[in-house]
Amino acid sequence: MAAPSNPPADAAVPKKGPSLVVQGGVLLMLTLLAAGMGWFAGGRLGPSTPPAQAALAAGDAHGEAEGAHGEEHAAAPGHPTIIPLAPINTNLAAPDDVWVRMDLSLEFREAPEPGLADSIHQDILAFIRTVKLHQVEGASGFMHLRADLDERAKIRSGGKASRVLIRTLLFE
Repeated sequence: MAAPSNPPADAAVPKKGPSLVVQGGVLLMLTLLAAGMGWFAGGRLGPSTPPAQAALAAGDAHGEAEGAHGEEHAAAPGHPTIIPLAPINTNLAAPDDVWVRMDLSLEFREAPEPGLADSIHQDILAFIRTVKLHQVEGASGFMHLRADLDERAKIRSGGKASRVLIRTLLFE
């Protein structure tokens, strides 16, 4: 009769990993820790006003400007005046068969004098006609264009225009 074979001592029983309950508990604990850290960081770095109040304040200022249809109104204390400009439709300097359409608005810290928005509009139109397509390609080109428009508006207004808001930019 053959003797029963015993497994060698080197071939141990395969080790079991941690149980599924322990793995699930660790995963849940890490998930809660990450969510808590995200909530804490968001509270420390987020806006000081609740988003609903900020949206209402921005909506009020935008609503006044939209209702004006180009008319200039006095700004309420603490609120900027936003004046929509007429759309700009023109061709670029190079290539000359590419057309651009821009819908812009101007943001003033205080109420501007009559005609200032129109002179800024004409200055921006003259500037856009000198722009070449390769200058405004990509995200960095857009950022440079926005910075150039802001600078021209500030120079033309003597610092009264705080920025140019680009609502629509279309190349055809």
